[in-house]
Amino acid sequence: MRAVVQDEYGEAHDVLRVAEIEPPAIGDDEVLLRVHAAGVERGTWHLMAGLPYPVRAATGLRAPKTPVRGREVAGRVESVGARVETLKPGDEVFGICEGAFAEFAPAKAAKVVLRPDNVTPVRAAATTISALTALQGLRDSAKLESGQHVLVIGASGGVGSFAVQIAKAWGAHVTGMCTTGKVDLVRDLGADDVLDHTKQDITDGGRHYDAIIDTGGHRTLRHLRRALTPRGCAVIVGSETGGRLLGGFQRALWTPFMSLITSQRFTGLISSENTADLQELATLLSAGTITPTIDQTFPLDRTADAIQHLQDGRARGKVVVVI
Repeated sequence: MRAVVQDEYGEAHDVLRVAEIEPPAIGDDEVLLRVHAAGVERGTWHLMAGLPYPVRAATGLRAPKTPVRGREVAGRVESVGARVETLKPGDEVFGICEGAFAEFAPAKAAKVVLRPDNVTPVRAAATTISALTALQGLRDSAKLESGQHVLVIGASGGVGSFAVQIAKAWGAHVTGMCTTGKVDLVRDLGADDVLDHTKQDITDGGRHYDAIIDTGGHRTLRHLRRALTPRGCAVIVGSETGGRLLGGFQRALWTPFMSLITSQRFTGLISSENTADLQELATLLSAGTITPTIDQTFPLDRTADAIQHLQDGRARGKVVVVI
């Protein structure tokens, strides 16, 4: 099969290449997918570059243990493992796998669900990890309620664009923050207010928010605190600094200590990959409650371009590789 592979850590155009390799074997609790589309999310770059360095504890200290990247997937089930009872060959599914930048990929049966008939593979692949993160950040971490005020920092990105839509659907008053060229996109997503981070600060106008979903900008926890209500919650989802040791994740490490000294809550978030929440995303997609914003699609042999496009910060919404 054709796949995009890497033999060493580095930047996309330096280490990725298209090659013919053997299709993957699957375990008893896995399915083999014929990949139709693969989403590109921020974690793709971390696994490819091996940065920050703690990532390599799981992926291989000197070189990647597995050569194929890509985790957000939509495709058709080709075969199933001996213990899989929920899926069968021919099912059209979407979810999370290992090695989506290829013609075939293995996936745990518990991490894929049936794709709604009215949702294309490209839109389904664009929804999985990013939308899971937004859903769990708002529901489980922020415990958002109808009528509350939420600020989404990085509202035009993968996680942020879903956070705006989900929060709005739940009856929240949503403020999105983004760059100048993406203000129109965030308004179209349904945000009640939009802040241009090149011209405005999150504390401008005396605004205070019940919840902040922070996906970028690397503001200090003290800065976020000034924009929260007395019992508000800040959820640290991302923000890249380029540091090789922690790469920006140090803010999440400090959240428990900040929560100890204030009535406000601060928490980092790593999404949980589970069937129930993937099924909820399928329902939201089918109903049109959430719609992924597709910035651009790339063919398999331009996967490096797709990753670099996202890394450069040019994407308005999601980037998808079509196989």
